[in-house]
Amino acid sequence: MSHSFHRQLVYTIKDRCRVCFTCVRECPVKAIKIINGQAEVINDRCIGCGNCVRVCSQGAKIPLRSVDAVNDLLKSKNKIAACIAPSFPAEFEEIADYMVFVGMVRKLGFDYVTEVSFGADIVAREYENMIKGRDYEGDISSDCPAIVYFIRHYHPDMVPYLAPIASPMVAMGRVMKKKHGEDLKVVFIGPCFAKKAETTEIDEVLTFRELRDMFEASDILPENTEPSAFDPPHSGKGAIFPVSRGLYYTANNQETIPEERVIIAEGRVNYKEAIKEFEEGYIRKKHLMLLCCEGCIMGPGTSPGGKRFARSNAVGEYVSRKLQNIDKEVWEKNIEEFGQLDLSQSFTTEDRRLSKPSNEEVLNALHSMGKFSLQDHLNCGACGYDTCVDHAGAIVQGLAETEMCLPFAIEKLHDSISKLNVSNEKLARARAALKQSEKLAHMGQLSAGIAHELNNPLGVITMYSNILMDEAPEGDAVRDDLKLIVEQAERCKKIVSGLLNFARKNQVNLSETDVVKFVQHSLNSIVKPENIVCSFASEIADPIALLDIDQMMQVLTNLEKNAIEAMPNGGSLKVGVEGDAGEITFIVADTGSGIEKENMDKLFTPFFTTKEMGKGTGLGLALIYGIVKMHKGKIHVDSNANPAQGPTGTTFRITVPRGR
Repeated sequence: MSHSFHRQLVYTIKDRCRVCFTCVRECPVKAIKIINGQAEVINDRCIGCGNCVRVCSQGAKIPLRSVDAVNDLLKSKNKIAACIAPSFPAEFEEIADYMVFVGMVRKLGFDYVTEVSFGADIVAREYENMIKGRDYEGDISSDCPAIVYFIRHYHPDMVPYLAPIASPMVAMGRVMKKKHGEDLKVVFIGPCFAKKAETTEIDEVLTFRELRDMFEASDILPENTEPSAFDPPHSGKGAIFPVSRGLYYTANNQETIPEERVIIAEGRVNYKEAIKEFEEGYIRKKHLMLLCCEGCIMGPGTSPGGKRFARSNAVGEYVSRKLQNIDKEVWEKNIEEFGQLDLSQSFTTEDRRLSKPSNEEVLNALHSMGKFSLQDHLNCGACGYDTCVDHAGAIVQGLAETEMCLPFAIEKLHDSISKLNVSNEKLARARAALKQSEKLAHMGQLSAGIAHELNNPLGVITMYSNILMDEAPEGDAVRDDLKLIVEQAERCKKIVSGLLNFARKNQVNLSETDVVKFVQHSLNSIVKPENIVCSFASEIADPIALLDIDQMMQVLTNLEKNAIEAMPNGGSLKVGVEGDAGEITFIVADTGSGIEKENMDKLFTPFFTTKEMGKGTGLGLALIYGIVKMHKGKIHVDSNANPAQGPTGTTFRITVPRGR
């Protein structure tokens, strides 16, 4: 008989997948492909171990269901036999009397209900004869379909070492058909859904969880069920098969198999290591008894949350009671009768291994995840792969995505947050600048109107005051009064002129300027007290820009004078220039008293000043603002007036386009 049947066993409900990569981590053959963050099972690579179903907390991985197909069989005119896996006492611990359980199964409509453990009895005898033979060369047990798929797909060179013996399920199916005819339909009920794809000799396979669903749908309960015994042939020691080392205990009836010839490995890590060492020649001439699960009592078709040792104990107690009541003579007669059946099984290779990525491809994939040195290889396993190199290889093979790397994703998130914070800061500054511009624009319009209205009367006052002053005789007290009127009128004219400049009524006359020499000249044009340390720094390769020299000189000298006035007790004045191909930035920084936070929004408002009465008009910064805007530039101010928050001082950064 051939063992080549394969069908899709696990499906993905995409809406439930939460991208935790637990299924990737638990899949022993990495039969999970991540597509746009969703984990999908690759049927061609799947071995049906059920780990992904077992570990998926969201229920995104669901096994193939056979309930409807079994119900259709039960409605047919065929005779139907239910072959129950020997792990049923571990699953249905709440049913104290096994005969009640048998009655519940029979109540579903099955004509025969029998134990697969009899199949284990006759299969174990085949293993026993093979292992204790003199010319024994070593083999691998073939009773677990997931193990068989793993070897056929991923270690095809080891297929000749698979024991050519049918599994207990297949053996029991052959027993039942010999006893009741080839037209008999056989349904296996057990803890494993890999059995659903093991062979075509069994018509349908139900898991224990599916059997519970059928009981519930038909309202079949222990209290409304008549107890019933299993149909013959009855089993013996084979009932211990589902627990750890179960096959060994079943096969070694006479303790004739040397234990040193047998290696037992269970679980997704151990069985892989055993096969690898067997393939590499370290443990040849050994029989490998392998199970994907930690014994069939913990199979993926059992109810979740079961306690392994409690389940093992339940099976052990059932076997003890069974062996006490067994009719050994009848059992031996059945063994002799059905032991003559053909219990052979053959296996074909189906190599599903993916080609190994080149070192260059793996390196490129690592670089795409920001891993450029061994120090970047955290091997944290968050992606579901043991190492970063494994993850990179899976990316090359199309199974994984770079975003699965948690440290990489966190780093990208941090970068995004940093960029977002910078963008938010720029946006806040832009909003503040727009708000300030709108406010100053309104004030500019008002100032321009006032300036135009005041210019004419001020001109008249100045003219007639000068005439009267010229007509007044020398020494006359009136002459001094008229002189004061002329001086104050001239002062008013300067204020009006400042208002006009603020309102941007002037034009800019751009000319090519060496900004390095220009800034140095501005620093040399002011009076610097001895207690002020002045310095200049240039970080610009191309110093040429188009500026209105007179107006920009007014900007720099005003800022430099303000900086010096802010440091009456001495300090440091740093003036610099920097820029790129498109813009020039002038920097004026002092270590003075700083500007209070509540005054920052008022800096460029006309007539606002923090200087003493009579020492400032409050138009200096407003004028600077107007000149910079005429150059299509921008001003940014950083200031700290609180010593508790660090060194005090103010830095003005004026950025204007090169204009070329």
